[in-house]
Amino acid sequence: MTNNRWLIALAGTITMICLGTVYSWSLFTQPLIASFRWSNTTTTWTFALAIFFLGVGAIVGGRWQDRAGPRWPTVTGVALWGVGNILAGLLTTSLGAWWIYLTYGLVGGIGLGMAYITPVAVVTKWFPDKRGLGSGMVVMGFGLGAFFYNNLLKAIPSFSAASRQAGAVLAERARGVEAAMTPDAVSTIMQTFLWSGVVYLLLGGACALLVRNPPAGFARPGAVAAAAAQGRDYPPSEAARTPQFYALWFMLFLNVTAGILFISNAVPIMRELTGASPGVALAIYGFIALFNGLGRFFWGAVSDRIGRNLAYLLIYGSQVLIFFLVGGIHSLAIVTILFAVVLLCYGGGFGTMPSFTADYFGTKYMGVNYGWILLAWGVGGIVGPIFVALVKDHTGSFSGALPWIGGLLLAATLLPLVTRKPGARRAGEAWGEALHLHHRGARAS
Repeated sequence: MTNNRWLIALAGTITMICLGTVYSWSLFTQPLIASFRWSNTTTTWTFALAIFFLGVGAIVGGRWQDRAGPRWPTVTGVALWGVGNILAGLLTTSLGAWWIYLTYGLVGGIGLGMAYITPVAVVTKWFPDKRGLGSGMVVMGFGLGAFFYNNLLKAIPSFSAASRQAGAVLAERARGVEAAMTPDAVSTIMQTFLWSGVVYLLLGGACALLVRNPPAGFARPGAVAAAAAQGRDYPPSEAARTPQFYALWFMLFLNVTAGILFISNAVPIMRELTGASPGVALAIYGFIALFNGLGRFFWGAVSDRIGRNLAYLLIYGSQVLIFFLVGGIHSLAIVTILFAVVLLCYGGGFGTMPSFTADYFGTKYMGVNYGWILLAWGVGGIVGPIFVALVKDHTGSFSGALPWIGGLLLAATLLPLVTRKPGARRAGEAWGEALHLHHRGARAS
């Protein structure tokens, strides 16, 4: 097996691309509503459950990979994600919403978490000298998954036709006219789940086999200084007793809640604000999904230079005004730019948090420590999408949810301002005591 850290990072990135297609869920929202007469809340629960169980799967996969290595947790996770999609495509039409909740949401979600946590934990060990850059590169793949998948589906004539038909059907129903999707269009949507799962199994599974930890004693130039800055390794039982652990958890939770609120219903939100057609909204979201991936790499690398706390402060601050103001903006060009910034910052939270966790708690128990922090992703994946879906179902509009998220992010800026590394105060006190003893010794001599 290779010891080339860039090849291993590339394998992890491609694995992440297969997993990151979950962020394309909004492409299926209107077709599923039109096909099965579900509400926005019913449809959104599938995505919300997948993200929640991603957090659960991250804990399972993180603990497994800390004990047995990363390869088989990654392979198992990819397999569960692929099988969840295949089963959803096969039987949702006959069994209904509970089946897609079980397959795509629960089975697929656990697989997502197991396969996500392992490449992230591995790359922090292969790149001890450039943690933000390395982890940002791998998790960038997760963000790019939606970009590639969106553009692939847009290029498939049958899926594009089914999406257009769904938009027309929902428009007719909104006017009180009875309308339904054709059986062929419904079949196209469900076949998309099935064949996507097959690709995840083959491509993601092959790349997952290459994911491995560095050999014992692995080091890089600059890694000694990074290790010294890191301090000691905290086992999960000890990390969970520090306030910093919960500060990092809430930092990720709040950023996820804001960003995933948009991602889960991106196409319908853009259509509501701008009046864009389904095809145009689909094409634009296919483009701006790129920023979710780029943000992970960009902010991860930036955090290496300016520090994790300042990076998170800027990530929050960049989004506050957008969520306060975007509900009143109807220009397609301006809305596109603003939501591209939201996705850049949403991805940036994931690009920065792995190295944040490694800096504070070390890399020895990185899998399970970061797995527990990723549970914040799972909880945010329930809160954000369901909140905006409930607002839509009760008010007929998505816009009312957006200022609340702006206020949430404004309050969240306090966290990176007050959070400091575990033991930082004790270290300062120890230094001061040593200096005091030195002066006493000097006077005595």
